[in-house]
Amino acid sequence: MISSNVKGYIFGLTTSITFGLIPLFTLPLMNNGMTFGSILLYRFLFASIALGIMMKIKKEKFAINKSEIAFLILLGLLYTGSAMFLFMGYGLMGAGIATTIHFTYPVFVTLIMLSFFKEKPTWVTWLAIILAVLGVAKLSIKGEGMHVDVYGIFIVVISAICYAAYITIVNKSRMKNKGSRKLAFYVFIVSTILFAIKGGCESEIQSIPDPMSVTNLILLAIVPTVVSNITLVMAVRNIGGTKTSILGAMEPVTAVFIGAFIFGEKITMGDIAGIAMILIAVTMIIMTNTIKNSISNVVKRIRPRHA
Repeated sequence: MISSNVKGYIFGLTTSITFGLIPLFTLPLMNNGMTFGSILLYRFLFASIALGIMMKIKKEKFAINKSEIAFLILLGLLYTGSAMFLFMGYGLMGAGIATTIHFTYPVFVTLIMLSFFKEKPTWVTWLAIILAVLGVAKLSIKGEGMHVDVYGIFIVVISAICYAAYITIVNKSRMKNKGSRKLAFYVFIVSTILFAIKGGCESEIQSIPDPMSVTNLILLAIVPTVVSNITLVMAVRNIGGTKTSILGAMEPVTAVFIGAFIFGEKITMGDIAGIAMILIAVTMIIMTNTIKNSISNVVKRIRPRHA
């Protein structure tokens, strides 16, 4: 019988790895001339349709209580805000710097849990967060100069806070006990509506250029959207928001390997160092109790005995 902790770590790693597949489907779409706004709209629209079909097949109920509507809208706003503000940040500063700032969201998850729920993180957790952020920085910032826009930093920090708040609410509200598919379905519905409104106001909604683009959009909707969000909810349910957020550092690692093996990008020594830091951070989170117990035993053995 697999323990809930093991399940949580598996779901958390699945979430981050599938999220890391986003470039595999978005780069061909961008090369075909599609804008971020259109890609995000179709991504969440197709994800909503896919989840609706899955729920129908599983004979799951779509009904929700009136008291849950506000929570679902809030979750949709936070999830949409995270994606939108991050892409806005990409337009204001280097993508690597923006990605690094966004991946400080485990810090915000930890601070929210400490401030509002009095959940004090261990030193292992803080060390894992630092290593994960440094690893992401090593992977993301590559010779693009250190052009930093203050407004851009503010925007991307909002993106990180939105995602941290999304994870925390899923973790601590009664929505955690809802079916993961139903929760994701309504979050995606809200995201689709918001991106449709934004695209309509800015006149940037494009038609899908060709059948291959349709395929990429469907895969983008299913793999790094439907699968990753369902497993995110299940990971949070089993191991909590802080550990799930730190496991998210595997996302850029996956993106690096996709870039190397699919798009022919070179893996540098800096990349290897970044990957090593992230793997150490993930290992520390998975083995937190073992590390704490081992160090505690060593300290007890070397501590001077007093009569």
